[in-house]
Amino acid sequence: MVLWGIFFSSFLIGFSGAMMPGPMLGVTISGSLKRGWIAGPLVVLGHGILELMLVIAMISGLKDFFSNTTVAGLIGLCGGVFLAWMGYGMIKSSINKSVSLENQSTGNSGGIKNLVLAGALVSITNPYFILWWASTGMESIRQSHALGLIGVLAFFSGHILSDFTWYSAVSIAFSKGKKLFSDTVYRWLILFLGIFIIAFSLYFIGSGWKMLQ
Repeated sequence: MVLWGIFFSSFLIGFSGAMMPGPMLGVTISGSLKRGWIAGPLVVLGHGILELMLVIAMISGLKDFFSNTTVAGLIGLCGGVFLAWMGYGMIKSSINKSVSLENQSTGNSGGIKNLVLAGALVSITNPYFILWWASTGMESIRQSHALGLIGVLAFFSGHILSDFTWYSAVSIAFSKGKKLFSDTVYRWLILFLGIFIIAFSLYFIGSGWKMLQ
C-alpha cells in the first residue's frame, strides 16, 4: 500500500512540472505539428533517459549522504519550500490566466530534428529542472529509498508516467490540427494541481523538521 502511495503521489507531483509552460512543452507542440502524435513520447524518452541517469547517480552516490539526519532534514525542508513555491506559482498563473497552450505553439526545437535528443537537451539546460531535482527530486528519492530499490522504482515509474501521459495528450491534440481541450480546462487543471502541490509541500516540510529535531 505504501508503494502505491509513492507511485500516485509522484504521478501527481510529476504533472505539476510537466504541465507548466516551458521549452519542453514548446518542443513537443512544435514537433507534433511536423511529425504527429509520436512527438510527445519521443521528447519524453529523451527527458526520461536523463532523469533515470540522475536517479541512478543519486541512489548509488548519495546513500550515506541521505543517512545523515541533519542533511536529510535540510533536504526535506528545501524540497518542501521549493514545492510550495511551485504550487503558489501554479495557482497564481491559473488565476491570472497567464498560462496558455496556444501561446506555446510558437515554440521551436532549436533546429534539432532528433526529438529524443531535444527532450534531453531542453531538460538539462532548464534551470527549473535542475532546481527541482536538487530539492524536491532529492527529497522524493530519499523517502522512496527507505523502502529500497522497489520504492525508488515506484517513484520513478509514477514520475515518468505523468510526463508521458501529459506530453502524449498534447502531441495528439496538436497533431490533429486543433486542441482537444481549451485553455480554461488547462487552467483549472493547473489550479487543482497547485493546491495539491502546496498541501504535499507541508508534508515534506513537516518530515524535514522532524528529522532535525
